Amino acid sequence: MVPALAGRSSSSHDATAQRLAAEFVPIPPATVERCVADVEACVTHLGLDPTPEIIERVAREHLTGMIKSRPPSGRPVRSRGRF
Repeated sequence: MVPALAGRSSSSHDATAQRLAAEFVPIPPATVERCVADVEACVTHLGLDPTPEIIERVAREHLTGMIKSRPPSGRPVRSRGRF
């Protein structure tokens, strides 16, 4: 967990991380937990109220970006040579 949030883990934080880990199975649960903690830290840093709804919505956007940035499975890697 992020050091700034080490003592702040709550049941809503844990529930959010568990829900998102179940939704984003290809991403390791530890990465999902770290994403949720990072989003909470960023929201707090910006002076906003870190409600579970905001944390989940922003973390879901970040995790979706991680999934979409992965190359499709089985796609051949192209080299700079001739085809």
